[in-house]
Amino acid sequence: MPLKTQPNLADPDAVYQLIVAAHHGLSADDSAALNARLVLLLANHIGDATVIQDAVRAATTSPPPPVRPSN
Repeated sequence: MPLKTQPNLADPDAVYQLIVAAHHGLSADDSAALNARLVLLLANHIGDATVIQDAVRAATTSPPPPVRPSN
C-alpha cells in the first residue's frame, strides 16, 4: 500500500480540532507523550513498515504545514 499524501479526510478541520482539543490543559511533557502514543497507535493501525518508513521520510524532509488561524 503506498503512502497517501493527498488529502484523504472528509473533514480535516474537525480532525485538527479534535487533536488540538486532546492537548488542551496538558503540560509540554504530557502533550509530547500524547503525540507519541497517538503516533504509535496510528502506526499499528497502518501495520505496514514500508508505509510508515515513507511517512517518516516525508515528515522529516517536507516543510512544516502552515499554521492554521484559530477560530
